[in-house]
Amino acid sequence: MRPQLVLRLAICVALVAITWAVFGQTLGHDFVNYDDNKYVYENANVAQGFTVSGMRWAFAHFDNDNWHPLTSISHMVDCQFFGVKPGGHHFTNVLLHTIAVVLLFLVLNQMTNALWRSAFMAALFAIHPLHVESVAWVAERKDVLSAVFFMLTLGAYTRYARQPSIARYLIVAIIFACGLMSKAMLVTLPIVLLFLDYWPLNRLERSSAIRLIAEKIPLLVLSALSSALTLLAQQKWEIRLDELSLSWRIANAASACVVYIWQMLWPVHLAVIYAHQEKLPLWQTIGALVLLLSISVSVFLLRRSRPYLATGWGWYLIMLLPVIGLIKVGALAHADRYTYLPQIGLYLAVTWGIGDLTRSWRRGREVLAVAAAAVIILFAGYSWVQTSFWRNSETLWRRTLATTKHNDLAHFELAEFLSKHRRFEEAVLEYKTGLSIDPQNSDAETNLANLLLERGRTEEAVMHYERVVRLEPASALAHYNFAVGLHRIGRLPAAIAHYEEALKLEPGYPDADYFLGQALLQNGQPDEARLHLEKH
Repeated sequence: MRPQLVLRLAICVALVAITWAVFGQTLGHDFVNYDDNKYVYENANVAQGFTVSGMRWAFAHFDNDNWHPLTSISHMVDCQFFGVKPGGHHFTNVLLHTIAVVLLFLVLNQMTNALWRSAFMAALFAIHPLHVESVAWVAERKDVLSAVFFMLTLGAYTRYARQPSIARYLIVAIIFACGLMSKAMLVTLPIVLLFLDYWPLNRLERSSAIRLIAEKIPLLVLSALSSALTLLAQQKWEIRLDELSLSWRIANAASACVVYIWQMLWPVHLAVIYAHQEKLPLWQTIGALVLLLSISVSVFLLRRSRPYLATGWGWYLIMLLPVIGLIKVGALAHADRYTYLPQIGLYLAVTWGIGDLTRSWRRGREVLAVAAAAVIILFAGYSWVQTSFWRNSETLWRRTLATTKHNDLAHFELAEFLSKHRRFEEAVLEYKTGLSIDPQNSDAETNLANLLLERGRTEEAVMHYERVVRLEPASALAHYNFAVGLHRIGRLPAAIAHYEEALKLEPGYPDADYFLGQALLQNGQPDEARLHLEKH
């Protein structure tokens, strides 16, 4: 066996080992109550395992505001083999991440013929603390699965670029389509391929830019179809520009890009949720825009002498585009998982840049080797600790609250966990703390009111039900819940009015109809009560 092949195999083994050293602990972790329930154990279409009807559902329906049929099918396969026991689902996440890590090393080495730089980049990708969320969270299966198809697409494209043929192009397109069906964030991959054409594939030396762009049109068509399906699936998250203005979106996008750069270098105080700031400081926005513009101008000026900077920086920005809020904004301003694939571009620019800067040093190779080892060990250690916080819902949310401020969503999620585990007083406290931060959250108000009602604190529950009615006056459920509370404390006329309002908003509402009859009977209106009670 050739020494070079042996070395590549040894590097692959080392990458596998370090990945499992960090993330192997997740096999003993539980599910968390943040989307794991929706994607897996409370999703009837998934939890039944791999079935024909499940396959049909995966392709024909949106799954929790996403169209990612291959991701849904992967969860079904897990349920087929492991049931809804979390260890097996975590095993698949780590396995897919490991495959993506090894593929990244092999593809980079194939493109650049730079063995050790490729190995260092793959190691960073394997164990960077920002990637813990994508691997340790079962609901983020779409990240690790799409990453495998992303790396396979890069590898297939490299083969095509060096010896073009229709068959090789079809392979690229098919793998890319699979990636889009795993996670729509891959829509900008065709643009990344254009940057790779520039460097390291150097295709501009053999083909015109127009021809290379035209070559990507079929892939861009696939991206457009995936984007359309995603926008359709996520309509409920689309926020009007008068709610989040274009200037706010630009400011948030610029700030997020800079925050991710900082977190790449100094990944501390990480959390699963970073909520929107209502108003971003002007200095922060201007500083972020100036920094991004300065880097972009510098990269452009150095494009000939340092072409890897253009590829790395372009990769980073273009892959972040779908998730930085310029086009649409969901519930989060930014998230660690959004960096999973985009940040590879920064690794590329930094790794090759430092390598070139230290090339003339007398002991540059030795210094770089020691520094690289130190970085990997440091990040691996921190990632191991960060992964441990994903042990269960309570450890996750308490860590989030310890590292963020005014995080109403984290309080609400922790309250839900505590409530399900019958730790009611703690849950009430968390709900109230969250509502003191965001008093407009009707779901949290409802959950708190339901909990108080269950605990016999009816007067207090009624107060919260009333707030829900004010927040959602067109909700039949809100009026019904308020009516039930009023009914229990004997405020019959008010209860009757809200039962009637619930029926007005949702004619035929069976529970509202029945309890309206009961309230009318208790209020001395037997004839009116009979009209409602005879139906049941």
